[in-house]
Amino acid sequence: MNFRLLSFASLLVASLVAAEKKPFKLTVQLDWVAEPEHGGFYQAQAKGFFSDEGLDVTLIPGGPGAHVMPSVATGKADIGQADDIGTLLQQAEGLPFVQFAAVFQDDPAGILVHADSSVRKFEDLQGKTIVARPGWPFLEFLKKKYQLKVNVIAQNFSSAAFLGNKEALQQGYFIAEPYHIVTAGGKMPRFLSTWDAGFRGYAVLITNKKFAREHPAELRAFTRAYIRGWRDYLEGDPTPAHEALKKANATNTDAFMAFSRKMIIDEKLVTGRDASGGSAQIGRLDPARYATQISVLEDLGLLAKGKVTAAAMTTEFLPK
Repeated sequence: MNFRLLSFASLLVASLVAAEKKPFKLTVQLDWVAEPEHGGFYQAQAKGFFSDEGLDVTLIPGGPGAHVMPSVATGKADIGQADDIGTLLQQAEGLPFVQFAAVFQDDPAGILVHADSSVRKFEDLQGKTIVARPGWPFLEFLKKKYQLKVNVIAQNFSSAAFLGNKEALQQGYFIAEPYHIVTAGGKMPRFLSTWDAGFRGYAVLITNKKFAREHPAELRAFTRAYIRGWRDYLEGDPTPAHEALKKANATNTDAFMAFSRKMIIDEKLVTGRDASGGSAQIGRLDPARYATQISVLEDLGLLAKGKVTAAAMTTEFLPK
């Protein structure tokens, strides 16, 4: 028997099998309609970074009625985008999530303030009316930290209040709403941010614990491509992502996408504003920050003490 010939044949068969291996299908449920806040995802998809890792990724846009956590909890989606605070609260209720990568190093949710408002700092919110989601943890934090009493009107995801009401205050997203307010004829609003108040929450990626146990290699592959996508979107030519975003959401315009990308870059939302910030920080999570967040939520009475532990997040799937 010619063992050299046999070895060659075995290698040939193995190579053919590997070449024919189908990409691993993976679904990602986004938190909002496809916009530049998802630029890293769409850049990774458009430039083939996911396929380079052997993945066939489907991005599912969200919106006001996006059911990210139920979709991930039931396995309808493999990965979801959420805020870490909301996820911690759901983890306390027993939903089987693990938070495994950052989208934004600081959650871009905050309070939009009309350009002509008398409100200049958090203490000025005393007695004011704010359009916001009832029970919003950041607002509960502000009320306790600054001893505020405020009125809350349920949010309706419209920026119309900023056109003609100089005392308008509403929960909003730093990245997109300012553009829509200005293009509708309003002035550029000011922003009271979570990070300026010391409420350091992440926007994160979550997955089901069962999926994490069964597909660790695929999660690592996804995270590598995802981080590569964000770096390329922020530091390189964003055109591939922007063209894909136009196809996913016809309301995306070149001007809006350029504005939003600049907001993300200027505030270092993806790369981080701390001394450790930079491209190497993309996707990273800090266990110490989670310990602080959990303590804050417990102090606010939003989490029962000891209900959620450091196991709520992991750095296991991030590149070393």
